[in-house]
Amino acid sequence: MLPHPTDRLRFREMTPDDLDAMSAMLGDRDVMTYYPAPKSRDEAAAWIEWNQANYAQHGYGLWIVETYAGDFVGDCGLTWQKVNGRSELEVGYHVRLDLQGRGYATEAATVCLEYARDVVGASSLVAIIHPENAASRRVAERIGMRHIEDDTDGPVTRTVMGMQLA
Repeated sequence: MLPHPTDRLRFREMTPDDLDAMSAMLGDRDVMTYYPAPKSRDEAAAWIEWNQANYAQHGYGLWIVETYAGDFVGDCGLTWQKVNGRSELEVGYHVRLDLQGRGYATEAATVCLEYARDVVGASSLVAIIHPENAASRRVAERIGMRHIEDDTDGPVTRTVMGMQLA
């Protein structure tokens, strides 16, 4: 099962055929500014495999987001992440650099939030964001999230935005 399409976007599961598009996006220094480093082609392949494992285990993961014409926009979806030592369901999103600023991340994240609430039955949802990533924080705020805590478990303290769904 996939999140329902929006007026501009549709979702599908990642496959190995997405390696070129995912490698280009995850390897883009500007898209990956707030990650330790851009991902290599092999790391992008591992990203796809990780999401395929998530689909098999949970029924969801990060999905490919594309236009109705089939143009690759990015990825968005739900994954389990550690926050201060506990598991939290996170909505995550990446959009190609040349398509940023058009509301695609907010549109996709909104539908994934609805999927988390209505299909998964999650009681809460978070977005884990580098503290300097103002654009990602704005997406989280637009879908109704507020700062709930800081995650101090990793090498960089990350902002945890969140909301109750139930």
